[in-house]
Amino acid sequence: MGLVVLELLKRFSALVSILLLTASATMFILHKRIAMSLLIRNGLVVTGAAQGIGDVLCVGEKIVAVGDRLDAPSGVEVVDATGKYIFPGFIDPHTHIHLPFMGTLAKDTYETGTRAALVGGTTTIFDMCCPGRDTPHWDGYREWRDRAGGRACCDYSFHMGVTHFDRASSPGELRRIVEEGVSSFKVFLAYKGALGIDDEALAQTLSLARELGVVTAAHCENETLVSELQGALLRAGRTGPEAHHDSRPPRVEAEGVHHLMTFAEMMRAPVYIVHLSCREALEEALRARARGVSVRIETLIQYLTLSKTHAEQPAFEGAKFVMSPPLRDAANHDALWNALEQGLVDTVATDHAPFDFATQKRMGEGDFTKIPNGIPALEDRINLLHTQGVLTGKIRLSTLVNVASTNPAKIFGLYPRKGTVQPGADADLVVYDPGARGIISARTQQMNVDYSAFEGWETCGRPELVTLRGRVVVRDGHHVGTPGDGQFLRRPAQPPRFS
Repeated sequence: MGLVVLELLKRFSALVSILLLTASATMFILHKRIAMSLLIRNGLVVTGAAQGIGDVLCVGEKIVAVGDRLDAPSGVEVVDATGKYIFPGFIDPHTHIHLPFMGTLAKDTYETGTRAALVGGTTTIFDMCCPGRDTPHWDGYREWRDRAGGRACCDYSFHMGVTHFDRASSPGELRRIVEEGVSSFKVFLAYKGALGIDDEALAQTLSLARELGVVTAAHCENETLVSELQGALLRAGRTGPEAHHDSRPPRVEAEGVHHLMTFAEMMRAPVYIVHLSCREALEEALRARARGVSVRIETLIQYLTLSKTHAEQPAFEGAKFVMSPPLRDAANHDALWNALEQGLVDTVATDHAPFDFATQKRMGEGDFTKIPNGIPALEDRINLLHTQGVLTGKIRLSTLVNVASTNPAKIFGLYPRKGTVQPGADADLVVYDPGARGIISARTQQMNVDYSAFEGWETCGRPELVTLRGRVVVRDGHHVGTPGDGQFLRRPAQPPRFS
């Protein structure tokens, strides 16, 4: 009898231990859930369609409620956003974090670049995967994926660069990449002999893109005209960075847009013009849109705020501002701002491409064609859009959200997971203080480059708190997340959208 009682006591003790362990595990899980819950109160919730004072409740990785005076679950972190804006996480549809170019490599890594993105309010980037012409597409894609995986601080996807087209291998490789969740291509109609593709490859790429239901982004300049103009300028002794603009004047960009529009129309393929810089190119794109070409248009924060005079500074300082297409005459600013507000230009990106001035940009001393192209801007885009656009009355708050978040999400297959503040969306949020004053400087920026294109510029407004899928990753303007927080975003291919 005593043995039976002892055995029962042992079993009871084991059962109690299991129950205690189960309860402990449950409490741990509940604690983790509570720790990942956030209620942002009393902010001006701004989407591309509406705005109003309210609260946003996030549980886990998702937004679960948006409304007025929402109840706060026990243990939830509450953030008071009175007097501040609550934006959806911003999306930069065009970056070059990893970029081999002109014999050198862009300075940012996926850790430094995406950290800078978050501090600037950008929670998702689309990086351009640009393998060399001799690199198989699949190998190039894997290189970019491997560099980002486990290192990115914000969410990310890619545009797959098609820098060559081999009838035997390219279709199969590109199909495989689309199946991996990359539903956009990128082609260059510039950089002759390097990244640029010829008309046959362009036609084949657009045909495949239409078949697969993906959009093709394109850098539009006429590569032959650029090459001819570069040679003429160098022979005339114009070797400094100020000559870069005249080697790629507005009409050369407009001709590139016209060229793409003709192919898109004939191949009945949806296209996306990257970094459109000037009125002439915009007019070509809008004429094509009017006759039914499915074209979306991107401009850059640089083209809205900087001008060609920056690239004309003496003592080689202008090299800091060399990019392609070049910065234009300031007369183009109003045309681009107006087009944004009217919904004619769809997105504002950065084409972020950081090359050090002290070492890399100086590779082009004595020959402007050897200056690595690009301007660092990933961290500054939203503050500049707010300061230079919203506060000057050029665009509305809703326009800022549309061009820097909602439209990129819609165009590239992420909406409504990204790009909005509504139940079911990822809890990517930016609590933005519109009155915060700042000064842009290379000394304080997160971008891993030795200069700022906006050095000394005053800003009004900054992201105070940023969440990535419900987790606070920026607090009081400082990054508090960790490398690897970012996820690769699979994007499904979509049916052809040619109207």
